[in-house]
Amino acid sequence: MSIRTALLASLAFLLPASVWAQTTPVEGLRENPSGVHALTGARIVVAPGRVIERGTLVIRNGVIEAVGANVAAPPDARVWDGSGLTLYPGFIDPYSAVGMRGELSRDDPERERGALYWNPQVRSHIDAVTELGPDEARLGRLRSQGFAVAMAVPQLGLFRGQTAVVSLGDESMALRVVRRGVAQSVTMGRDNQVGTGYPTSAMGGIAFIRQTLHDADWHMKSHAAYERNPRGVRRPEANAALAALAPALRKEQPLLFETRSEEEALRALRFREEFPVNLWIRGSGFEYRLADRFRGLDVPLILPVNFPEAPNVSSPERALNVSLGDLRHWHLAPENPKRLADARVEFAFTADGLGPRTSFVGNVRTAVERGLSRDVALAAMTTVPARYLGIDRTHGTLEQGKVANVVVAEGDLFADGSSIQAVFVDGKRFDAAAPAGVDPRGQWRIVAVGPARVQGTLTLAGTRAQLTGTFGAPGAEAKLSSARISGEAAQLQVAFPGDVLGHEGTVRLSASATASALSGWGELPDGTRFNWSGERIGDAPGATSGGASANGANGLDSEIGSRAARAAAIELPDVRPSMEYGRAGIPEQPANLLVRNATVWTMGPQGRLESADLLVTRGRVARVGQNLQAPAGAVVIDGSGKHVTPGLIDAHLHDGASGGINETGSAIVPEVRLGDVLTINNIWMYRHLAGGLTLAHVMHGSANPIGGQNQHVKMRWGALPEELKVEGAPRTVKFALGENVKRREDRYPDTRMGTEQIIRDHFLAAREYERRWQEWQRTPQGVPPRRDLRLQALVDILNGDILVQSHSYRQDEILMLMRLAEEFGFRIKAFHHTVEAYKVAPELAAHGAGAVVWTDWSSFKIEAYDGTTWNARVLRDAGVLTSLHSDNSQISSRMNWEAAKMLRTGLTPEEALALVTINTAKILGIDQRVGSLEAGKDADFVLWSGDPLSTSSKAEQTWVDGRRYFDLEEDRQLRERAERERAQLIQLILSQR
Repeated sequence: MSIRTALLASLAFLLPASVWAQTTPVEGLRENPSGVHALTGARIVVAPGRVIERGTLVIRNGVIEAVGANVAAPPDARVWDGSGLTLYPGFIDPYSAVGMRGELSRDDPERERGALYWNPQVRSHIDAVTELGPDEARLGRLRSQGFAVAMAVPQLGLFRGQTAVVSLGDESMALRVVRRGVAQSVTMGRDNQVGTGYPTSAMGGIAFIRQTLHDADWHMKSHAAYERNPRGVRRPEANAALAALAPALRKEQPLLFETRSEEEALRALRFREEFPVNLWIRGSGFEYRLADRFRGLDVPLILPVNFPEAPNVSSPERALNVSLGDLRHWHLAPENPKRLADARVEFAFTADGLGPRTSFVGNVRTAVERGLSRDVALAAMTTVPARYLGIDRTHGTLEQGKVANVVVAEGDLFADGSSIQAVFVDGKRFDAAAPAGVDPRGQWRIVAVGPARVQGTLTLAGTRAQLTGTFGAPGAEAKLSSARISGEAAQLQVAFPGDVLGHEGTVRLSASATASALSGWGELPDGTRFNWSGERIGDAPGATSGGASANGANGLDSEIGSRAARAAAIELPDVRPSMEYGRAGIPEQPANLLVRNATVWTMGPQGRLESADLLVTRGRVARVGQNLQAPAGAVVIDGSGKHVTPGLIDAHLHDGASGGINETGSAIVPEVRLGDVLTINNIWMYRHLAGGLTLAHVMHGSANPIGGQNQHVKMRWGALPEELKVEGAPRTVKFALGENVKRREDRYPDTRMGTEQIIRDHFLAAREYERRWQEWQRTPQGVPPRRDLRLQALVDILNGDILVQSHSYRQDEILMLMRLAEEFGFRIKAFHHTVEAYKVAPELAAHGAGAVVWTDWSSFKIEAYDGTTWNARVLRDAGVLTSLHSDNSQISSRMNWEAAKMLRTGLTPEEALALVTINTAKILGIDQRVGSLEAGKDADFVLWSGDPLSTSSKAEQTWVDGRRYFDLEEDRQLRERAERERAQLIQLILSQR
């Protein structure tokens, strides 16, 4: 090496990194702070599971130069005494809003610029690097919690844009970017900051994401086709937002979903089944409820530690308003990380969602307290997010050559009372908090000046951030009730029970502290004030400079132990859903089941049988008749004096879906699906079972001329959302007519005439769409057609693949929709509510439409005035297939009463019960499986205490698929369990106040 080369090399070694790493010219005199630091005598956690008990870490120009037990501090280094301190790798937050704007002004020019997507919710073209702005408050909070790096996630829109990893130092924006284009961020719901139109619901949001990904795929393929052969073809649209999603569809860039519940996580996972995407999930804190489903899934998971505050149970009245589900979540949320780790699910932690006064490290410490391994916890803050974000070669551990991001903690970070003293970011030190000017820990001889007889020994231990100790007088000793030192002036304040000095109440002392003396004033419980002084006489017994206990820094203090012990003493069973009556698992399905000697309402050709038996084999009805023989090992139920009916069915229900049942952002929305947003956290499902209901048709709301697709649901209480769906059931869609659809402000239509026209126009558009695809399939040349989920659903309606179930009231609109359907060559499956259906009963019968009606609801609005309780009877007599519905969760839990009301119109008991069993099954197109007790059908049945049409009868047992989902005796036990859990959790909350 030449002398010149050696000189340049030495200069590169000595000059600060910023000289070589930026293009911005220096104005005035250069700043040249020391870039060399040596932290000596510290405990160094190099990586999870790798610890140097006493060593030195050397930083030079933002990089770790050396680390080890025998490393000497370089002569040019600023030396920091690390005695009693622990060094950790700088934390990495993989989901943060740091530097990102949270609102978009109404007159922002961005709204009108660029070749972008039609809907402002799609902002995938936004790059966090170009969005990055000053955010000193958030930067300071993150650094004070130990973070040195974070992934900045744009915060606006539904498709939010590309994320970037940024350093949390105070250098220029250009120098802070670590890695750009890490992932595309998506949230599951609309952002009102950028628009209030479509989508307005959770199911609309999912449909919108699905359509946008299809559009991005089309955009990519159409441009490729145009580039291959542009002659004679109209060029496809340029769209920066769709083009930005292409890497995600090629698995070159992850698609990061923010979720707000465990069920949203399941919904996000389904996109991986529909599209070729590399999926990441920012969790919600509820994942412990689905730990078994996350097991084995190769999906990066980012967990918040925003554990809920204790519910307000300060009075018995307030406690009544707190659900068991909320109490359980408060108790179990801190176990979320531990339960996932036990299921071998890998995750990284994020501080996102924490309030400004909530400690990230404190909450992680709580998770450790509740059983999470310390190494797993540390990995979730360092090595795991580093690998997720693609920066593990330079970040995540304290190794030679890596970026000098270092957390300096007093004592063991996972021990109560430990605190973060400083964070090095890119080799620059940032104090996490102003350190106390004096370390007061030790033993002090206290003497009062004047008549107050206050003397004794004050012992201070713990850490400077969280002091503990005692006050000892001759023959007595009291634990300090509070102690703290604050400010550069080192103001010490302590309090302790006065009985140690013969006083009833609390003695308070306040003083200015130096290394060897205390001087201040105090107050006795009776208000007497006095001056006092203190002289240091020794160290605190068993204390170390780091504030650890005599058992070492890894030991939790007694208070942590007692809190953990109290929490561990409450053993909550793992149930799904995590609320009252939750199940530990799906009920057992007996191989053979015999209900003997009951009155069996088959609702099939056999009619009602007295003293009959029902034989069920593997979840299906095998036989119904008298004197059936039970196979060996069969479960036998004595039905003497009881009645057995098929499970009741409700054709029109709206509970069991989350995030809204109306997608009001557009008038025509058949692309949205209730099946995308089913929820198991729905107490009404259990109540329906208690009323004998085994199946419901969960419907879109009535805000749209053509609404969303409905979902047939079985009451499989405790199953997951996808497991609630009735296998093989036909697809149905909700239409709506009348007042509901025309009263939406600023949205066409606003008349009944307009309702007919918008439906017709969309039908015509669907036929044109179908023809374009047929032509493309015959001659696939040029640019392919765009896949339009809305028009495709309309094509399926026109072709009879989706059955129409229409909300209606007046006879004129009923006739209109039937005539319109006949014009386009299909039939309406059924009209719901249809208060005036009796006026057009012959026309309904001729069309082949069914009627789903109320027993006695009418006159609650003008269009429902002309009703009659004889509606169902008139329709039935005219040959219209008729059933009853609830449109109400309360009514749905007693549909047998609704059937019983029809006896007053002259129907027989069997004809009345058919209105909530076999007739409903036929109207929904599922009568081949349910609705009657016939051989081969699903074993959905109810054991009633008496006649099912009597208001004094109860559903004693409700069976679905040959599994007992409700039982009166079990219900009593579950009620007792719920009350016991509530009492335990409330007492735990009260004990921590």
